[in-house]
Amino acid sequence: MTCALALAQHGVRSVLFERNPETTRHPKMDITNGRSLELFRRLGLAEKLRDVAVPRSHVLDVAWVTSMAGHELHRFHYPSPNDQRAAFAAANDGRQPLEPAMRVSQVVIEPVLKTAVLAEPLIEAHWGVAVEDVAQDADGVTLTVRDGPTDQVRQVRGRYLVGCDGGGSAVRRAVGIAVEGKHAVANRFMIHFRSRAKEVLQRFGVAWHYQSPKGTLIAQDDFETYTLHARFPEGTDTTNVDPLPTLFAALGTEIEADILVANPWTPHLLVAERYRQGRVFLAGDAAHQYIPTGGYGMNTGIGDAVAIAWKLAAVLQGWGGPALLDAYDAERRPVGRINRDWSERHTGVRMEIAAAYAANPNAETDPVERAALAHAVAEAGNLENEAFGLEFAYRYDASPVVAPILERFEAGPSPADDVRTIPATAWPGMRAPHLFDDEGQAIFDHLAVNGLTLLRFNGQSDPVPMQEEARRLGVPLRLVEVASERAREVYGADLALIRPDQHLAWRGNVAKIKALPIALGLPQGA
Repeated sequence: MTCALALAQHGVRSVLFERNPETTRHPKMDITNGRSLELFRRLGLAEKLRDVAVPRSHVLDVAWVTSMAGHELHRFHYPSPNDQRAAFAAANDGRQPLEPAMRVSQVVIEPVLKTAVLAEPLIEAHWGVAVEDVAQDADGVTLTVRDGPTDQVRQVRGRYLVGCDGGGSAVRRAVGIAVEGKHAVANRFMIHFRSRAKEVLQRFGVAWHYQSPKGTLIAQDDFETYTLHARFPEGTDTTNVDPLPTLFAALGTEIEADILVANPWTPHLLVAERYRQGRVFLAGDAAHQYIPTGGYGMNTGIGDAVAIAWKLAAVLQGWGGPALLDAYDAERRPVGRINRDWSERHTGVRMEIAAAYAANPNAETDPVERAALAHAVAEAGNLENEAFGLEFAYRYDASPVVAPILERFEAGPSPADDVRTIPATAWPGMRAPHLFDDEGQAIFDHLAVNGLTLLRFNGQSDPVPMQEEARRLGVPLRLVEVASERAREVYGADLALIRPDQHLAWRGNVAKIKALPIALGLPQGA
């Protein structure tokens, strides 16, 4: 749905097929990170998503406990989205997101997206229609689809196909793309339930996650809806798990609870061997599958969707060249691998904490063991919810439309790799720094909806050569004047060329017209 909406924003018609008759009915992801919300803001949906999320005034704390009936060991404090937004605006140094993360589950995200999809005349959407086969030739892609209610089979034709169809992707299998990595890396059992037993579920106050060796308890709405992801030893048969006793064991006490969904599930650590096969592209879980630690699954997929949408639009509308489609795999697959590996590392930290629990088996009753366990948890940290560098500062250095710019034009010193921080640096191929100008307006809010944006800081340098080259090439280019000495300092140049995905294409003090065709994958001398 995000991909279709992004295509529509670029003026491109698309047809959407979803095999399920409705949106998701059980919980999947429970955090939408700030980078995804920046992209949803670009689509005009960020505030709509916040309206259905956990209240904006609620914290995002993560706490480790002996049990919900026992003791809180250590709490990692994270401010509410409201407080984060105020802090970001006050800093305004290029190291901050425009949008704070939000506790908004995929269960409530999808209806918001579906409403937007159904209201968009450029999207022809079909629910309850499954893709059964994919065939492509030099001119397009042919899908064989089956309508669920009628069982009718028909064929449809398009120029390109984006397979956003999950871990078991029929599209990926049809075009023969394999996956690499580790299958079935853990044993989990999900219990999604409704309860107003706040005397247990909020005994230690509001928190987003409560962690213990027996599972992760997620507060979905801070009111009555919760999810427990129960952990079992490797090799345990979870096919006949009784959810209520499992829930009570994890909580350390019994409560009144209505089980909504309960099922075993198995996380994987996989990335597709390639994200493109001819005219077919993969995005989201079809391209990568992770352990949920860090929340990288859906959030990485949102980045995929926006990345392929603008590239397809540029090629279809004639202002992007063939290399732009090659750039999708070169840009997004390294991000997929990095996020997969960090998901595994974060899980390793949880395993270290589990070992600390095992070394202090009497922490529930023994104050000395409890203090030792609390210290171990604090020392292990909670990087999975603090890795802003992973979420915002990934770079596309190997991209065929970025690498030549890095080679031909002075880019300055490359930013240090730090998974914790967002560097205050404008680096080609990396997300452009977010700042507010002297009037308090977010630079991101002035970027072109379709096409490129040329930022000019404080009226310096001459943008005309770039504008004339854009007109010659038929490239939509918006000039945005930015009054801000701080922004000029962070960007490190008088001019900055920004792509539709908010990544920096080029920066410099003199308009380099050759940067324009390179950044769009156009043939040299076009």
